[in-house]
Amino acid sequence: MEKAFLELISSQRFREVLAGFPPLAEETVALDEALGRCLARDVLSPEDLPARPRSSMDGYAVQAADCFGATETNPAYLDLAGELDITAVPTEPLAPGACLKVVTGSSLPPACDAVVMVEHTQDLGGGTIEIRKAAAPGDNLMLAGEDARAGQPVLAAGSPVRAAETGLLAALGILDVAVRRRPVAAIISTGDELVPAGDAPAPGQIRDANAPALAALARQAGAAVLHMGIVPDDLEALTRAIDNAVDQADVVLLSGGSSVGVRDLTVEALERLADTRVLVHGLTVSPGKPTILAQSRGKAVWGLPGQVASAQVVMALFGCPFLAHLAGDAQAFTRPRPSVTATLARNVASRQGREDFIRVRLEQTPRGGLEAVPVLGKSGLVKTLVQAQGLIRIPAQLEGLEAGTIHGVMLL
Repeated sequence: MEKAFLELISSQRFREVLAGFPPLAEETVALDEALGRCLARDVLSPEDLPARPRSSMDGYAVQAADCFGATETNPAYLDLAGELDITAVPTEPLAPGACLKVVTGSSLPPACDAVVMVEHTQDLGGGTIEIRKAAAPGDNLMLAGEDARAGQPVLAAGSPVRAAETGLLAALGILDVAVRRRPVAAIISTGDELVPAGDAPAPGQIRDANAPALAALARQAGAAVLHMGIVPDDLEALTRAIDNAVDQADVVLLSGGSSVGVRDLTVEALERLADTRVLVHGLTVSPGKPTILAQSRGKAVWGLPGQVASAQVVMALFGCPFLAHLAGDAQAFTRPRPSVTATLARNVASRQGREDFIRVRLEQTPRGGLEAVPVLGKSGLVKTLVQAQGLIRIPAQLEGLEAGTIHGVMLL
């Protein structure tokens, strides 16, 4: 196996490596279970939607030519030919000079090409309707097939199913949906000093904060989580734990053991596994420089930094999009993250050649804008992420950012 040990690569190159892992297998789920899943295939419409022209407003169905030039002071007058119940399907063409009273959703008769909103009309009685506004063909109606054409794609493979997509699929009568399988992420914490979060640490020990935090981020990204426990700084134990996790999960997330210290055993453990190779060991990104990515039996094994803030930032920037990619999201690495614009409150230094992500707190300014206040602290401090609402990126070619400059803030 070729060894890649602290050969730093850029965040863009890292995303390209991550994109090389294929999405997970396809499965079919009921529509009411598809929310948040990603489509495995293009969805073709089985029918026109709507099936026939429908009114999109309460008012009167007309031939637009009969309302040409109509105004408040020079109205047009039409003969009321009747009223359409919302369930009625008219087959007789609308005669010239006539109109039909309709409600939102009413099917429209042949020869009708517009609807005049009720507020621009007056019922004069005796079967005469005064039209006070001109109509153009297509006004206030939905054409047959305007939402979807039979046989044509309405949703693309790789699209997440949101509430809007759920409504469209229901309107088309599609109750079973082909989606990508939800990824399973196995989480392993490493270190002799760690104890479970529910235990009281002895002197020299600390509670494992990474596993619960990484699990929360993985679930936010749509993954199921397997907690594999804490593994001591023992090469044999770590090798067995990784091997077992690869058997059970689609992704393995290890926190700790990814740097170059004496106790950092992740790379050595990976090298002992069959059909495994290290793809990445080191990013030109801070926090996150010692990040590892390996492929074991076709599955991704991540070595995340042991420092709490570093691990969570790497997971948010790269791990969560990767889980979305495995789940079939075609734009997992390209979709812009939710962000706001804010003015930087103070100078921030950086080192050229390294891409920095600065944690910031957002505060409202007296003028109604937002100010980004850097949250200072070491990467091992949990509170720096608790206090931060977002990240500001400093590109690798810059040596810092100046106070008073305006930046996009990626929301956490």
